[in-house]
Amino acid sequence: MASARMIGLSTVVPPHVIDQNDAAELAVTVFGGRGLRAEAVRSLFANSAIRQRASARPFDWYRSPHDWPDRNAAYLDAADDLFVEAASAAFTAAGIAGRDVGAVVTVSSTGIATPSLEARVGGRLGLASGVRRTPVFGLGCGGGVAGLALAERLARADPGRPVLMVALELCTLAFRPDEATKKNLVATALFGDGAAACVVVSDEGLRGPRIGFTAAHLWPDTQPIMGWEVDAKGFGVVLTVDLPPFVARRCGEAADAFLPAAGLSREAVGRFVCHPGGAKVLPALEACLGLAEGALTIEREVLAEFGNMSSPTALFVLERVLARGVEGPLVLTALGPGFSAHFCRIDP
Repeated sequence: MASARMIGLSTVVPPHVIDQNDAAELAVTVFGGRGLRAEAVRSLFANSAIRQRASARPFDWYRSPHDWPDRNAAYLDAADDLFVEAASAAFTAAGIAGRDVGAVVTVSSTGIATPSLEARVGGRLGLASGVRRTPVFGLGCGGGVAGLALAERLARADPGRPVLMVALELCTLAFRPDEATKKNLVATALFGDGAAACVVVSDEGLRGPRIGFTAAHLWPDTQPIMGWEVDAKGFGVVLTVDLPPFVARRCGEAADAFLPAAGLSREAVGRFVCHPGGAKVLPALEACLGLAEGALTIEREVLAEFGNMSSPTALFVLERVLARGVEGPLVLTALGPGFSAHFCRIDP
């Protein structure tokens, strides 16, 4: 069976930009006097390693309270346009049209859409009526890598028919001014909005990075590490302070299981391409993967410019790594709820 190749990759963000200093002052206003000291709030934002983030709504939208219907309406309104923008750019890069696509994988965990996003915008993209659709919810930050792995399997199952994968998250819409907690403050300082799209096809006559072995690792009984809580006002973040230490202690074992199955050793990897997670997660990733301190430079660039956009973030990093060139195979990896790790070998 022919391998699958990535023949088009695009990344996009919504039009509004939030400066991290402005976000810190908004957080001081919202949470001040409710158990979170202004100095501590400003320090957390300053130490986030983030300069700015894109957002689906203008900055003033976040000054007002919003219930779940309002948040999800904002998600649908912004997600439709962002999906079309990302997919259209990927089509252009791949040299195909929407009617050529045989299957679509839509990854998103920050809003609810039924019908799902690709169905809502299928006419705008020119998708065929017979296109096969697979919406995926609940993978969080790991969704971009897991979605690429799914697209690879679908492409190999139907050689010659392109598969579109879109990972889209509007994390900022989950901002919870009603929760004056440390974990909510961390989320307020960390998350941004964005989308990534790629076209994958099994056709050895085409050029593009080859997608090799893919795998996932789920640690049992680790659900409290990361995820969503859902109530009448919307999503509330689940995020434990134990996350970076867990990554440093345990994620190496998942990588060590993946590498030989992918035909690799640590020495043979040209570069690990990682979802950056956050300022404290990056050193933990470097430690568990046996990398030099500060080695994940592009991951830090993406985090600084866009924040943590959840599922598409790893593909933002991959785009920059491919553009700058690297010798040897890549290992694309991201962590997500469950708690889980997702891996994909890519040969540029």
